[in-house]
Amino acid sequence: MSVIPLPGSSGPAASLAEPFELLAGCHDRVRRTLDLLGRLCAHLQQHGADADARSAAQDVQRYFSIAAPLHHADEERHIVPVLLASDEPELQAAGRQMLADHRAIESCWAELSPLLQQIISGHPLIQGVLDGASHRFQALHAPHLVLEDQLAFVAARALIGPTGQLDMSLDMARRRGVRLDGMH
Repeated sequence: MSVIPLPGSSGPAASLAEPFELLAGCHDRVRRTLDLLGRLCAHLQQHGADADARSAAQDVQRYFSIAAPLHHADEERHIVPVLLASDEPELQAAGRQMLADHRAIESCWAELSPLLQQIISGHPLIQGVLDGASHRFQALHAPHLVLEDQLAFVAARALIGPTGQLDMSLDMARRRGVRLDGMH
């Protein structure tokens, strides 16, 4: 049994036919994976890079290397342009902030990812370096997720409307190689 429980699904996966529910589900997975990262750091202090630590590091690495970039691309293709085109300065600022946050998160991930790879490969690392990078990565996400959940997604859903949401769903599915039957 794993000492570091993996981030499980708390319910059924959102459908690509419901793009804002999918985006919200991604945020739930981001939070669970960030929690796993924090537990990984604590576990390493007690147990070192054992099999549980390597498995957890691999899960964090996989999520933020594969799923998170797709999620950011979805937001930058469908949410940010709508916010920037809005007549409301608050929404325009939110769109600009989302882009700035994404770049900062990507930069921090470029620092954190090789450290996780060291754990996965069983190589020693300096715990303080990992802890610092992990803390910065987690700290960048907290206000970013609030901005998107409480303002950006709510506003974009209203601005995009049902037809735009259908187009958004089709694009998200296409980029993931998923076919949405009955939506064409």
